[in-house]
Amino acid sequence: MASLKKLFPRELRKGTPTSEEIAAIPRQPISFVLDNVQDTFNVGALFRVADAVAAEKVYLCGQTPTPPNPRIHKAAVGTEQWVPWEYHPNIVSLIRELKAQGKTIIAVEQHPRSISYAELAAKFPAVLIVGHETLGVSQGVLELADVIVELPMLGVTRSLTVAAAAAVVAYKLLEGVC
Repeated sequence: MASLKKLFPRELRKGTPTSEEIAAIPRQPISFVLDNVQDTFNVGALFRVADAVAAEKVYLCGQTPTPPNPRIHKAAVGTEQWVPWEYHPNIVSLIRELKAQGKTIIAVEQHPRSISYAELAAKFPAVLIVGHETLGVSQGVLELADVIVELPMLGVTRSLTVAAAAAVVAYKLLEGVC
């Protein structure tokens, strides 16, 4: 088995991509919606996840902070500059619009209707929704979701950061793609 080469920090980041490089990224049929996510670190980390999976778009909704923001920029390591994103004040109208476009709406939330992420079947295009750090995904959005998925919490802490949870679910969806 071939050994993996250790990469140094400057090798991990290629710098700011050109507009041609950005246009050439083969976007995956997945988008993220942030429902009143408050912490700028979480917003920036979600941009990194979206870049890692080559997501089509990130939708920032409600009270979610938006770029340009130095704290988002620091956590995103610049990815907010090339990951497509939009701000929407009303998440319910956005979700209705995305459903009308034929997108599968997947809320990541601990909820009586939720299924384990292990049971999640890929149906594209997909939209992953993560919510407020304390309050979670809003009730109106949960009512519109096609699927509510949660991750098993085996330790003392009963939750993950929204970016960590979104990353796990996104890679589960993309298992057969990448």
